[in-house]
Amino acid sequence: MSTTERAVAPATPARALTGSLGTGAIVLMVVAAASPLTVVGGAAPLGVLFGNGVGYPAMYAFSALVLVLFTVGLSAMSKAIPKPGAFFTYIGHGLGRPSGVAAAWLAILTYTAIQACVYGYIGAVLSGTIAGLGGPDLPWWLYSLAIVAITGVLGYTHIELSARVLGVLLLGEVAIVVALVVAVVATGGAEGLSLAPFEPANVFSGAPGVGLMFAIAAFIGFESTAVFRSEAKDPDRTVPRATYIAVIGVGVFYTVASWALIMAWGPSGAVDAVAADYANVVILTTAQYLGPVGEAIMNVLLITSIFACILSFHNVLTRYQHSMATAGLLPDSLARVHVRHGSPFVSSLAQTATAGVLVVLFAVLGLDPVLHVFTWFAGVATLAIVVLMAVTSIAVIVHFRRTRSAVGAWSAIVAPALGFVGLVLCGVAIVAYFPLLVGDVDAAGAPVFGAVSVFLLALVVLFPLFGYVQAAVLRARRPERYELVIDTIAEGA
Repeated sequence: MSTTERAVAPATPARALTGSLGTGAIVLMVVAAASPLTVVGGAAPLGVLFGNGVGYPAMYAFSALVLVLFTVGLSAMSKAIPKPGAFFTYIGHGLGRPSGVAAAWLAILTYTAIQACVYGYIGAVLSGTIAGLGGPDLPWWLYSLAIVAITGVLGYTHIELSARVLGVLLLGEVAIVVALVVAVVATGGAEGLSLAPFEPANVFSGAPGVGLMFAIAAFIGFESTAVFRSEAKDPDRTVPRATYIAVIGVGVFYTVASWALIMAWGPSGAVDAVAADYANVVILTTAQYLGPVGEAIMNVLLITSIFACILSFHNVLTRYQHSMATAGLLPDSLARVHVRHGSPFVSSLAQTATAGVLVVLFAVLGLDPVLHVFTWFAGVATLAIVVLMAVTSIAVIVHFRRTRSAVGAWSAIVAPALGFVGLVLCGVAIVAYFPLLVGDVDAAGAPVFGAVSVFLLALVVLFPLFGYVQAAVLRARRPERYELVIDTIAEGA
């Protein structure tokens, strides 16, 4: 996603963004940030291994259905409140300023956690790839810190991957996965093609809550289509259309790709293949079906895909911090813009330092970059985004009930309510199975809420709680700023 320009714009009319982005351009930036190959190569194998095994592909289809229902209300709200904000804007207008501030802090947790988990994954991929090519066998965290530094430099100087480069990389990612799917289908896979991943017995096997968590994580960022409202050609039509295309397109892509991964090894052998080498199973699958050339292309695109994802989320985070500083929710220094580069350089430095500290902390604690860092923090980010979307669904219903806008019942009440129910079910399932995700189990292997799972789950409570407290303090000490806090965040976004 190309968000840096939005990140640096202070909330003043002189720096307001304009543009004529079409549906295709917005979808491109959102899907590129979603990093399809990172999901297929990283999240999908873990969803199979720790989730519901052969039935994992069905989780993408279910997640897409729930998110499409959510998108109905989101799109209606984007027209009713024509501001280039995100969840916090709609929650703030629907449920009040304190809830909006709480949502802003929960969004900070979401994107910090997702960026942290991807730093772990890219460190593992680079370490294994370079060692496999005969290079030095260095620990993963050194590579992660190097990526933190490179990302920090790009964020500081306002250098970003252009939309054209993002487009080429995205097309490359999609093309290699499509080629793999076609090869699997053409050869009939290892045991013949079947719909075994969608059979109820497989869908509900193992730990479906964990599988659902990894599936929903793949969609994080689709809601950022609303961020481009000020730059869209016809925002009332372009933004909703781009959101629907992103959700449905990503859902179909991930469902088919993960189904092909199961077929490549066969329903009876897929889980064992993933367990044998979860970090490289997609590359090994590509080598088997597309040969050494396909394997090399997959390896390169996987690395560039992860880096594009990291840079995009770095831009998102610096933008959030810059906007919240403009609203008085973070130190004023984070709102500073570099005179020459036009970048939110202080916010970028702060985010770079945060990422570096987290990587060092993970290394000191001896955490595995995939099994611990990637898995644990993907879980935190997913639960946080599910909570944000569920609360947004309520905000949509409350807003339209209160304003009695001329919006149909389907968009204002029914779809948001159905989406809310689906999201609550997803949240309950994720929490119930969260201990399995982090390895908190008893002697019999049953989930127990131990120290690790309780700590990580507590983050999803503590961040918005801090937001409520901060809103109360702001209201008491700076009432004039409190009155404008939600609109200020949106305008600075």
